[in-house]
Amino acid sequence: MAFTGPLEDRILIRELLDTYAHGVMTRDAETWGGTWAEDAYWALPEFPDLGGYSGKAAIVAAWVESMKRYGLGGGERAMIYVAHPGEIRVEGDAATAISYTSEIFEDPASGKTLRLRGRYADELARIEGSWRFTRREYTTMDARED
Repeated sequence: MAFTGPLEDRILIRELLDTYAHGVMTRDAETWGGTWAEDAYWALPEFPDLGGYSGKAAIVAAWVESMKRYGLGGGERAMIYVAHPGEIRVEGDAATAISYTSEIFEDPASGKTLRLRGRYADELARIEGSWRFTRREYTTMDARED
């Protein structure tokens, strides 16, 4: 089964995924940054200009800069970003999840609008009573230009 562990924890992790997406859609660095553990790692291997980042401070700083380029209207508006879980597995204070994303943004290199479908492989930990991402690794599943 793709969803295992206590229902309450799985709901809280789902809310973390939704909070992450809300942070992207509103370009709210505090909201988005609040989803990460202090010692987290964010891997974006398919985006060489972004790469991978260690530590919450570096992750949030990189995200703030990237949101200036990865948006709509020449970067004036936030990208469209939605996510939903494909699986959440909780074991005590640790969890793994797979989430799928749908994104619409303008490619900073070409200026063309892209529609991406992607997949995050996530590792999470309960830290001081709240779930946080400790590792997220993104893979593109499909990309189309308008």
